[in-house]
Amino acid sequence: MFKNKRLWRNILFGFIWAVCLSGLVVLMSFIEVKKSTMTCKGVQVIIPGNQYFIDKEEVDNIIGLNSNSLVGRRLENINIHQLEKKLRANPFVEAASVYADMDGVIMVEISQRQPMLRIMNRFEQDFYVDQHGFKLPMSGNFTARVLVANGYIDELFANRVDSLRTPVAKSIFKTADYIRKDSLWSAQIAQIYVDDKHEIELIPRVGNQRILLGNADSLDTKFKNLLAFYKQAVPQVGWVAYKAINIKYTNQVIGIKNDNLKRDTTKITNTIKTDSLTSTRDTLANKIKH
Repeated sequence: MFKNKRLWRNILFGFIWAVCLSGLVVLMSFIEVKKSTMTCKGVQVIIPGNQYFIDKEEVDNIIGLNSNSLVGRRLENINIHQLEKKLRANPFVEAASVYADMDGVIMVEISQRQPMLRIMNRFEQDFYVDQHGFKLPMSGNFTARVLVANGYIDELFANRVDSLRTPVAKSIFKTADYIRKDSLWSAQIAQIYVDDKHEIELIPRVGNQRILLGNADSLDTKFKNLLAFYKQAVPQVGWVAYKAINIKYTNQVIGIKNDNLKRDTTKITNTIKTDSLTSTRDTLANKIKH
C-alpha cells in the first residue's frame, strides 16, 4: 500500500514538472515569435560609474547608430552577439551585455575597466594598469586620478590590453594595489619611482624624504614599520630632518638625515602598541588633509 502511494506521488510530481516544462517552452516560443515581428524602438546605453573612458557617443559609433541606424529594424535582423563582440574589442570595456527587452528597446550595458595605476616607462611610453593587472592605453576622453609610477621601468606597451610581463612592473602593481586599499597610504603616497637598480622608492605628500621600499615583499610589515618610524622619530626631529627613510628590511627602519647624511637606525620591536599606531595614523591623516 505504501509503495503504491509513493509510486503515484512520483508520477504526479513527474506530470507536474512535465506540464511546467511544456508551459515554459510554449512561453519562450511565444516570446521568440513576438520578437521576430517586433522592430527596434530605441537603444538605451548604460555605463555605471563616474569614469568615462568610453562615452555614449563612442558606443553609438561602435554599434552603428550613426552609420546604419538600429531603430526601425526588425529585431531578428539585428545580430546581438556581433554587437557585444564589437564592444568588447574596445580596450576600456571589461564586459558588455546587449539584449532586447519586451518593448523592443535594445539595452546596452557596459562595464568599464578601472585603472588603478599609471606607468611612464623609460622609453617614454605612457599607459594605465587596471585593477586586474592589465595594461590599457591612455584615453582622450578622461584622465584618471591614480597613482603614477616612473623611472627605470622596462615594461613595454604594445597599445593593446595585455598582462604585465616584467618582475619590476609586477612589483609596482602589487605595491600600488596595497597602497590603494589603505586609506591612509592612498592619501600619503603621491608617486612610485624605480631607480637604476630597479628598486622601488615612494614619494610622500607629507615630508620631503624618499621612502626606500626596495621590492614588494612583506608590504604589510614594511608599512607598519614606516608608521612606527613616523611615531618614534618624526616627533623628535620634525618632518624635514630626513632626506630618506629606508624600510627595505623587515626588522628595522633606517633614517638618513639631511644635515650630514648621518644614519640613525631605529629598530622596530613588538613593544609598540596598536592604539599608539592608530593615534599616529590619525595624526598623519590630519596633516595630509591640511
